[in-house]
Amino acid sequence: MFNSLDTSAFPGSEDFYIAEFESLLIKIVCCYNMMIDNGDTVPNKEVEIRDILYDRYLNDNKVRNQIGLYLNMVCEPAVYINGKCSGYVDLKIFSRNSLTDTSAYYIIECKRLDGQNLKGKTGLNAKYIKDGIMRFVGGRYPTNKYLNGMIGFVVERMDINANVTNINYLLKKMFFRANTETVLTSLNFIRDFQYQYYSLHKSTDNKKIKLYHLMFDFSANI
Repeated sequence: MFNSLDTSAFPGSEDFYIAEFESLLIKIVCCYNMMIDNGDTVPNKEVEIRDILYDRYLNDNKVRNQIGLYLNMVCEPAVYINGKCSGYVDLKIFSRNSLTDTSAYYIIECKRLDGQNLKGKTGLNAKYIKDGIMRFVGGRYPTNKYLNGMIGFVVERMDINANVTNINYLLKKMFFRANTETVLTSLNFIRDFQYQYYSLHKSTDNKKIKLYHLMFDFSANI
């Protein structure tokens, strides 16, 4: 389990939530690997890729029991901040503590990535930041436990690590309002899975946010 980050940097969070969320991400990667091993064909559409991942794997009782995924998860639910709907997220996952703490949940946002306009403000890398990372930083999506995640659906063949460098370039040079304290940085808590990262940001209400990033390569499955 990855634990080299000092959790005291995230006021109000506990080692429990980091461990729980990382365990969840390991199981999501298991489902991605099943999709690849099963040769699932996916359309080049963000919502439909997400729906296949959710419906056939993350929400399938047989798969959930096989990999030990026992957290409640819903797809595209509305989320509320101060009594108002702030948007519809891709995946909302409830912590084991959610029965006694209704704020104990995580959000995962999904975005497509391709090889076009990699360092421009109109490419999918920019959208990954603007319509993904920024939704957490700007408070549109809550970060109750200072932990959330993103999944990049890679739909064209590319050097994924090199593209992460492009995303980091955009964060440093163009998207200053992302308040990035640590750009996407490699992790290694998921065995035999290369494309795992984290980034650190400061929200508009001065909270520390840790985002996990998984890159799922579907370029051969489109």
